Amino acid sequence: MQQSMRLAVLGAGGLGRAAVKIISQKKSLSLAAICDSKGYAYNPAGLDLEELSELQAGQSVADVSKDGKLSSDPINEIIQIGSSHIDGIFIALPNLPNAFMADTLKRFIDAGFECAFTDALKRTSAMEMLLKLSQELKQVKSTYITGAGASPGLLTAAAVIAAQSYISIDKVDIWWGVGISNWQEYKATVREDIGHLDGYDINCANAMSDAQVEELLERRDGKLELRNMEHADDVLLELAQVVDSRDKVSVGGIIDTRNAKKPVSTTMTLTGKTFDGKTSSHRFILGDDTSMAANVVGPALGYLKRARWLKDNGLYGIYGSTEFMPMMVA
Repeated sequence: MQQSMRLAVLGAGGLGRAAVKIISQKKSLSLAAICDSKGYAYNPAGLDLEELSELQAGQSVADVSKDGKLSSDPINEIIQIGSSHIDGIFIALPNLPNAFMADTLKRFIDAGFECAFTDALKRTSAMEMLLKLSQELKQVKSTYITGAGASPGLLTAAAVIAAQSYISIDKVDIWWGVGISNWQEYKATVREDIGHLDGYDINCANAMSDAQVEELLERRDGKLELRNMEHADDVLLELAQVVDSRDKVSVGGIIDTRNAKKPVSTTMTLTGKTFDGKTSSHRFILGDDTSMAANVVGPALGYLKRARWLKDNGLYGIYGSTEFMPMMVA
Protein backbone atom coordinates (compact mmCIF):
# COMPACT_ATOMS: atom_id res chain seq x y z
CA MET A 1 0.00 0.00 0.00
CA GLN A 2 1.19 3.52 -0.73
CA GLN A 3 2.36 5.59 2.21
CA SER A 4 -0.42 8.12 1.64
CA MET A 5 -3.81 6.61 0.86
CA ARG A 6 -5.52 8.66 -1.85
CA LEU A 7 -9.23 9.00 -1.12
CA ALA A 8 -12.35 10.12 -2.91
CA VAL A 9 -15.43 11.19 -0.98
CA LEU A 10 -18.81 10.90 -2.66
CA GLY A 11 -21.07 13.48 -1.05
CA ALA A 12 -20.37 16.86 0.51
CA GLY A 13 -23.21 17.11 3.00
CA GLY A 14 -22.66 17.05 6.74
CA LEU A 15 -20.69 13.79 6.74
CA GLY A 16 -18.74 14.66 3.61
CA ARG A 17 -17.69 18.01 5.08
CA ALA A 18 -16.72 16.31 8.33
CA ALA A 19 -14.63 13.82 6.34
CA VAL A 20 -12.68 16.72 4.82
CA LYS A 21 -11.86 18.07 8.29
CA ILE A 22 -10.85 14.67 9.66
CA ILE A 23 -8.71 13.80 6.62
CA SER A 24 -6.92 17.15 7.01
CA GLN A 25 -5.69 15.92 10.41
CA LYS A 26 -4.54 12.49 9.20
CA LYS A 27 -0.95 12.23 7.97
CA SER A 28 -1.52 8.99 6.06
CA LEU A 29 -4.52 10.20 4.04
CA SER A 30 -4.80 12.47 1.03
CA LEU A 31 -8.09 13.68 -0.43
CA ALA A 32 -7.75 13.40 -4.19
CA ALA A 33 -11.39 13.89 -5.17
CA ILE A 34 -14.77 14.88 -3.79
CA CYS A 35 -18.14 15.41 -5.41
CA ASP A 36 -21.66 16.56 -4.64
CA SER A 37 -24.86 16.82 -6.66
CA LYS A 38 -23.64 19.83 -8.63
CA GLY A 39 -19.94 19.35 -9.22
CA TYR A 40 -16.65 17.79 -8.24
CA ALA A 41 -13.05 18.64 -7.42
CA TYR A 42 -9.98 16.59 -8.28
CA ASN A 43 -6.25 16.99 -7.86
CA PRO A 44 -3.97 13.94 -8.05
CA ALA A 45 -1.51 15.65 -5.70
CA GLY A 46 -4.25 16.27 -3.15
CA LEU A 47 -6.95 18.90 -2.89
CA ASP A 48 -6.56 22.06 -0.85
CA LEU A 49 -8.43 21.01 2.30
CA GLU A 50 -8.32 24.49 3.77
CA GLU A 51 -10.39 25.68 0.82
CA LEU A 52 -12.83 22.80 1.18
CA SER A 53 -13.16 23.35 4.92
CA GLU A 54 -14.91 26.62 4.08
CA LEU A 55 -17.69 24.74 2.29
CA GLN A 56 -21.08 25.69 3.69
CA ALA A 57 -24.40 23.85 3.53
CA GLY A 58 -25.97 24.44 0.13
CA GLN A 59 -22.67 25.22 -1.60
CA SER A 60 -20.98 22.98 -4.14
CA VAL A 61 -17.33 21.91 -3.99
CA ALA A 62 -17.12 23.40 -7.48
CA ASP A 63 -17.74 26.81 -5.89
CA VAL A 64 -14.99 26.75 -3.27
CA SER A 65 -12.16 24.63 -4.71
CA LYS A 66 -9.75 25.99 -7.33
CA ASP A 67 -9.76 22.42 -8.70
CA GLY A 68 -13.57 22.30 -8.80
CA LYS A 69 -15.80 22.03 -11.83
CA LEU A 70 -19.55 22.01 -12.29
CA SER A 71 -21.00 18.82 -13.73
CA SER A 72 -24.37 17.32 -14.55
CA ASP A 73 -23.02 13.88 -13.52
CA PRO A 74 -20.36 14.31 -10.82
CA ILE A 75 -20.23 10.60 -9.93
CA ASN A 76 -19.31 9.80 -13.51
CA GLU A 77 -16.50 12.35 -13.25
CA ILE A 78 -15.07 10.39 -10.31
CA ILE A 79 -15.41 7.15 -12.26
CA GLN A 80 -13.58 8.70 -15.22
CA ILE A 81 -10.63 9.65 -13.02
CA GLY A 82 -9.93 5.93 -12.83
CA SER A 83 -8.94 3.59 -10.04
CA SER A 84 -5.23 4.01 -10.77
CA HIS A 85 -5.48 7.44 -9.13
CA ILE A 86 -7.75 6.56 -6.17
CA ASP A 87 -7.03 4.01 -3.41
CA GLY A 88 -10.29 4.22 -1.48
CA ILE A 89 -13.77 5.72 -1.71
CA PHE A 90 -15.96 6.78 1.20
CA ILE A 91 -19.57 6.90 0.04
CA ALA A 92 -21.15 9.65 2.13
CA LEU A 93 -24.23 9.94 -0.06
CA PRO A 94 -27.78 10.10 1.27
CA ASN A 95 -29.60 6.79 1.10
CA LEU A 96 -32.51 8.49 -0.64
CA PRO A 97 -34.11 6.77 -2.46
CA ASN A 98 -33.51 3.35 -0.94
CA ALA A 99 -31.69 1.90 -3.98
CA PHE A 100 -29.40 4.90 -4.49
CA MET A 101 -26.34 3.40 -2.81
CA ALA A 102 -26.57 0.09 -4.66
CA ASP A 103 -27.23 1.85 -7.95
CA THR A 104 -24.17 4.04 -7.39
CA LEU A 105 -21.94 1.06 -6.63
CA LYS A 106 -23.25 -0.72 -9.73
CA ARG A 107 -21.99 2.19 -11.85
CA PHE A 108 -18.46 1.69 -10.51
CA ILE A 109 -18.69 -2.06 -11.07
CA ASP A 110 -19.92 -1.66 -14.66
CA ALA A 111 -16.97 0.65 -15.32
CA GLY A 112 -14.54 -1.99 -14.02
CA PHE A 113 -13.45 0.36 -11.22
CA GLU A 114 -11.01 -1.57 -9.01
CA CYS A 115 -10.93 0.00 -5.55
CA ALA A 116 -11.73 -0.19 -1.85
CA PHE A 117 -15.06 1.23 -0.67
CA THR A 118 -16.93 1.92 2.52
CA ASP A 119 -20.13 3.67 3.57
CA ALA A 120 -22.20 4.83 6.52
CA LEU A 121 -25.34 3.11 5.27
CA LYS A 122 -28.21 2.72 7.75
CA ARG A 123 -31.22 0.88 6.37
CA THR A 124 -31.51 -2.91 6.36
CA SER A 125 -33.29 -3.11 3.00
CA ALA A 126 -30.70 -0.85 1.34
CA MET A 127 -27.86 -2.97 2.70
CA GLU A 128 -29.50 -6.15 1.41
CA MET A 129 -29.41 -4.62 -2.08
CA LEU A 130 -25.69 -3.92 -1.70
CA LEU A 131 -24.85 -7.39 -0.42
CA LYS A 132 -26.26 -8.89 -3.61
CA LEU A 133 -23.46 -7.17 -5.55
CA SER A 134 -20.67 -9.09 -3.79
CA GLN A 135 -19.95 -11.49 -6.64
CA GLU A 136 -19.80 -8.66 -9.16
CA LEU A 137 -17.37 -6.79 -6.90
CA LYS A 138 -15.14 -9.86 -6.78
CA GLN A 139 -15.03 -9.96 -10.55
CA VAL A 140 -13.58 -6.43 -10.70
CA LYS A 141 -11.22 -7.13 -7.76
CA SER A 142 -12.82 -4.59 -5.45
CA THR A 143 -13.48 -4.76 -1.71
CA TYR A 144 -16.30 -3.02 0.13
CA ILE A 145 -17.10 -2.81 3.85
CA THR A 146 -20.66 -1.64 4.43
CA GLY A 147 -22.38 -0.22 7.51
CA ALA A 148 -19.15 1.34 8.77
CA GLY A 149 -20.44 4.42 10.61
CA ALA A 150 -21.67 4.49 14.21
CA SER A 151 -24.92 2.51 14.00
CA PRO A 152 -24.40 0.34 12.16
CA GLY A 153 -20.64 0.31 12.56
CA LEU A 154 -18.89 1.26 15.78
CA LEU A 155 -21.72 0.12 18.04
CA THR A 156 -22.40 -3.03 16.03
CA ALA A 157 -18.75 -4.06 16.11
CA ALA A 158 -18.73 -3.47 19.87
CA ALA A 159 -21.65 -5.90 20.13
CA VAL A 160 -19.60 -8.59 18.39
CA ILE A 161 -16.81 -8.21 20.94
CA ALA A 162 -19.26 -8.08 23.85
CA ALA A 163 -20.94 -11.27 22.64
CA GLN A 164 -17.79 -13.29 23.30
CA SER A 165 -18.62 -13.44 27.02
CA TYR A 166 -21.83 -15.38 26.40
CA ILE A 167 -23.01 -18.74 25.17
CA SER A 168 -26.21 -17.28 23.74
CA ILE A 169 -27.46 -13.76 23.08
CA ASP A 170 -30.93 -12.70 24.20
CA LYS A 171 -30.98 -9.20 22.73
CA VAL A 172 -28.97 -6.24 21.51
CA ASP A 173 -30.38 -2.79 22.22
CA ILE A 174 -28.90 0.32 20.63
CA TRP A 175 -30.16 3.68 21.85
CA TRP A 176 -28.49 6.73 20.39
CA GLY A 177 -28.50 10.43 21.03
CA VAL A 178 -27.58 13.02 18.41
CA GLY A 179 -27.42 16.76 18.81
CA ILE A 180 -27.00 19.21 15.93
CA SER A 181 -27.40 22.96 16.14
CA ASN A 182 -28.96 23.30 12.68
CA TRP A 183 -30.78 20.50 10.87
CA GLN A 184 -29.81 21.93 7.47
CA GLU A 185 -26.20 20.94 8.15
CA TYR A 186 -27.39 17.32 7.96
CA LYS A 187 -30.42 17.49 5.71
CA ALA A 188 -30.14 13.95 4.34
CA THR A 189 -29.59 12.41 7.79
CA VAL A 190 -32.64 14.18 9.23
CA ARG A 191 -34.78 13.13 6.27
CA GLU A 192 -33.67 9.51 6.68
CA ASP A 193 -34.66 9.70 10.34
CA ILE A 194 -38.06 11.17 9.47
CA GLY A 195 -38.59 8.13 7.25
CA HIS A 196 -38.60 5.99 10.43
CA LEU A 197 -41.42 7.92 12.12
CA ASP A 198 -44.90 6.43 12.36
CA GLY A 199 -46.92 7.56 9.36
CA TYR A 200 -43.84 8.26 7.24
CA ASP A 201 -41.59 6.20 4.99
CA ILE A 202 -38.35 6.87 3.13
CA ASN A 203 -40.09 7.95 -0.08
CA CYS A 204 -42.37 10.33 1.79
CA ALA A 205 -39.41 11.84 3.67
CA ASN A 206 -37.42 12.24 0.46
CA ALA A 207 -40.30 14.13 -1.17
CA MET A 208 -40.69 16.62 1.69
CA SER A 209 -39.68 20.20 1.02
CA ASP A 210 -37.39 22.02 3.45
CA ALA A 211 -40.41 24.02 4.61
CA GLN A 212 -42.32 20.83 5.39
CA VAL A 213 -39.38 19.46 7.36
CA GLU A 214 -39.16 22.75 9.27
CA GLU A 215 -42.87 22.53 10.08
CA LEU A 216 -42.53 18.96 11.33
CA LEU A 217 -39.57 19.85 13.53
CA GLU A 218 -41.39 22.91 14.87
CA ARG A 219 -44.31 20.71 15.99
CA ARG A 220 -41.90 18.47 17.85
CA ASP A 221 -39.77 21.18 19.46
CA GLY A 222 -36.89 20.25 17.16
CA LYS A 223 -36.67 16.68 18.47
CA LEU A 224 -37.37 13.35 16.82
CA GLU A 225 -37.71 10.22 18.95
CA LEU A 226 -37.41 7.04 16.94
CA ARG A 227 -38.07 3.46 17.98
CA ASN A 228 -37.79 0.09 16.25
CA MET A 229 -35.89 1.62 13.36
CA GLU A 230 -35.09 -0.28 10.20
CA HIS A 231 -31.37 -0.23 10.92
CA ALA A 232 -28.92 -2.63 9.32
CA ASP A 233 -27.36 -3.52 12.67
CA ASP A 234 -29.78 -6.45 12.58
CA VAL A 235 -28.55 -7.98 9.33
CA LEU A 236 -24.91 -7.36 10.25
CA LEU A 237 -25.24 -9.07 13.64
CA GLU A 238 -27.05 -11.94 11.99
CA LEU A 239 -24.23 -12.25 9.42
CA ALA A 240 -21.70 -12.33 12.26
CA GLN A 241 -23.80 -15.03 14.01
CA VAL A 242 -24.14 -12.91 17.13
CA VAL A 243 -27.93 -13.33 16.95
CA ASP A 244 -29.92 -16.13 15.36
CA SER A 245 -32.86 -13.84 14.63
CA ARG A 246 -32.95 -10.20 13.57
CA ASP A 247 -35.83 -9.44 15.92
CA LYS A 248 -33.36 -9.71 18.81
CA VAL A 249 -31.83 -6.41 17.67
CA SER A 250 -33.56 -3.10 18.35
CA VAL A 251 -32.36 0.36 17.40
CA GLY A 252 -33.78 3.73 18.37
CA GLY A 253 -32.80 7.12 19.64
CA ILE A 254 -33.41 10.84 19.90
CA ILE A 255 -32.10 13.55 17.62
CA ASP A 256 -32.23 17.17 18.72
CA THR A 257 -31.99 19.42 15.68
CA ARG A 258 -31.62 22.66 17.66
CA ASN A 259 -28.84 21.89 20.13
CA ALA A 260 -25.38 20.46 19.60
CA LYS A 261 -25.51 18.73 23.00
CA LYS A 262 -26.73 15.14 22.84
CA PRO A 263 -30.21 14.75 24.35
CA VAL A 264 -29.24 11.29 25.70
CA SER A 265 -26.05 9.24 25.81
CA THR A 266 -25.51 6.71 23.04
CA THR A 267 -25.36 3.14 24.33
CA MET A 268 -25.17 -0.40 23.06
CA THR A 269 -26.46 -2.97 25.55
CA LEU A 270 -26.00 -6.68 24.85
CA THR A 271 -27.74 -9.20 27.08
CA GLY A 272 -26.95 -12.90 27.08
CA LYS A 273 -26.46 -16.09 29.05
CA THR A 274 -23.04 -17.23 30.22
CA PHE A 275 -21.66 -20.77 30.27
CA ASP A 276 -22.60 -21.07 33.95
CA GLY A 277 -26.21 -20.12 33.34
CA LYS A 278 -26.15 -16.50 34.42
CA THR A 279 -27.94 -13.71 32.54
CA SER A 280 -25.95 -10.52 32.30
CA SER A 281 -25.46 -7.42 30.14
CA HIS A 282 -22.48 -5.57 28.72
CA ARG A 283 -22.91 -1.90 27.96
CA PHE A 284 -20.81 0.25 25.66
CA ILE A 285 -21.30 4.01 26.06
CA LEU A 286 -20.04 6.66 23.69
CA GLY A 287 -18.66 9.86 25.14
CA ASP A 288 -21.24 12.64 25.12
CA ASP A 289 -18.70 15.09 23.68
CA THR A 290 -18.01 13.00 20.57
CA SER A 291 -20.21 14.29 17.78
CA MET A 292 -22.24 12.22 15.36
CA ALA A 293 -19.72 13.09 12.65
CA ALA A 294 -16.77 11.94 14.78
CA ASN A 295 -18.49 8.65 15.59
CA VAL A 296 -19.51 8.03 11.97
CA VAL A 297 -16.65 9.31 9.80
CA GLY A 298 -13.81 8.19 12.07
CA PRO A 299 -14.82 4.50 12.02
CA ALA A 300 -15.68 4.71 8.31
CA LEU A 301 -12.13 5.81 7.49
CA GLY A 302 -10.74 3.04 9.70
CA TYR A 303 -12.88 0.50 7.88
CA LEU A 304 -11.83 1.98 4.54
CA LYS A 305 -8.20 1.36 5.45
CA ARG A 306 -9.16 -2.22 6.36
CA ALA A 307 -10.99 -2.63 3.03
CA ARG A 308 -7.85 -1.51 1.21
CA TRP A 309 -5.76 -3.95 3.24
CA LEU A 310 -8.14 -6.77 2.34
CA LYS A 311 -8.03 -5.81 -1.33
CA ASP A 312 -4.23 -5.66 -1.31
CA ASN A 313 -4.25 -9.17 0.15
CA GLY A 314 -6.56 -10.53 -2.54
CA LEU A 315 -9.83 -10.69 -0.58
CA TYR A 316 -12.55 -9.13 -2.71
CA GLY A 317 -16.32 -8.72 -2.40
CA ILE A 318 -18.62 -6.96 0.04
CA TYR A 319 -18.50 -7.47 3.79
CA GLY A 320 -20.21 -6.05 6.84
CA SER A 321 -18.50 -3.98 9.51
CA THR A 322 -19.07 -6.86 11.95
CA GLU A 323 -16.81 -9.19 9.95
CA PHE A 324 -13.51 -7.31 10.32
CA MET A 325 -11.94 -4.82 12.70
CA PRO A 326 -11.20 -1.32 11.41
CA MET A 327 -7.55 -0.22 11.23
CA MET A 328 -6.16 2.86 12.93
CA VAL A 329 -5.49 5.74 10.56
CA ALA A 330 -2.53 7.90 11.52
